[in-house]
Amino acid sequence: MSIASQQRTMRFLGRSYMAFVFTPEGPIIEWLAQLDSWLARSPGFFAGRPVVLDLANVKLHRPGISHLVGCLLERDIRVIGLEGADPAQLGPDLPPLLSGRPVNSTEIVALTRPEQPPAPAPAPKQAASLLIDRPVRSGQSIIHPDGDVSVLGSVGSGAEIVAGGSIHIYGTLRGRAMAGHMGNSQARIFCQKIEAELLAINGYYRTAEELDASYRSRPMQAWLNDNVMMITALN
Repeated sequence: MSIASQQRTMRFLGRSYMAFVFTPEGPIIEWLAQLDSWLARSPGFFAGRPVVLDLANVKLHRPGISHLVGCLLERDIRVIGLEGADPAQLGPDLPPLLSGRPVNSTEIVALTRPEQPPAPAPAPKQAASLLIDRPVRSGQSIIHPDGDVSVLGSVGSGAEIVAGGSIHIYGTLRGRAMAGHMGNSQARIFCQKIEAELLAINGYYRTAEELDASYRSRPMQAWLNDNVMMITALN
């Protein structure tokens, strides 16, 4: 058997993962204070969740970046990558710089392997709605980045729904609902009874303390208007 016939294809597969993106703004000490205020209302929310730090709005040198990453780690927020940073200010002690571009499956083939015609490109993935026909209990997370999420029951306190599109809850929303998570500013949130801990659309959010008491225990919808979350009762 020849050497060439023993060579195999080495395959590298790309994967896409859900990660939160932080975009700090200066002064950093004030931004961290706002983060602390948010975490006080939702303690442990980012524990164990991947976070990307977008530094496009701040100009930090290596010590400043390292300090900021350390401050987040102290808050149980683990940064897995950086965006918008000057590559000259990075080092082996910092998270890697990410490109933010889609990653496709790649194959590296031995040069002696006979050439083969390229595989046809996969068909575009169609956005699909996700239907949950049971209550979402405390501590559960439903993450669906490709479309809308509908829940026929209620969403318990401490539970969360994360959707790339809109969120429809046909029961009581006591937990967290985050719509438009992949940058969809047209997404909306609907629920039959609002007692939410947090509402968010495309990264803009309101906590329980910021919800008008007159909306409590009523059907409602939320949407964005010029990056401001609007909330109105449905009856």
